[in-house]
Amino acid sequence: MASANIETIRRAYAGFADRDVAGILSAMHPDVEWVHPDGMEKYGLGGTKLGHTGIKEFLTRVPTVLGGMRLSPREFIEQGDRVVVFGTREVTSRSGKTATLDFVHSWTMRDGRATRMEDIFDTVVFHELIES
Repeated sequence: MASANIETIRRAYAGFADRDVAGILSAMHPDVEWVHPDGMEKYGLGGTKLGHTGIKEFLTRVPTVLGGMRLSPREFIEQGDRVVVFGTREVTSRSGKTATLDFVHSWTMRDGRATRMEDIFDTVVFHELIES
């Protein structure tokens, strides 16, 4: 049986799969830090976004640079207030090229919701896909 923290994170991934922003945000603390590699700043996707408003702005920006994305979390590891997720993302460029890329998501939890999510991935490969 998965812990409450892992179930919360699974709920967030279900929200991504369903394009349910309210479902995603239900797993996030109001003051959440949403962190993506600075190397994605060129596309308006890098750096730290704050709170639910920052996440909504990020999610609104994604379709302006990508044709689509599907996350497939594979493994959940929990230690204390941290949940680390290993998975893949299928990314489609605006030109229609698709690639599968690995990710690591590091989630920090407090009071049953995420206070920080850090997305770790190969930005070079991601840039090549966006620019294809």
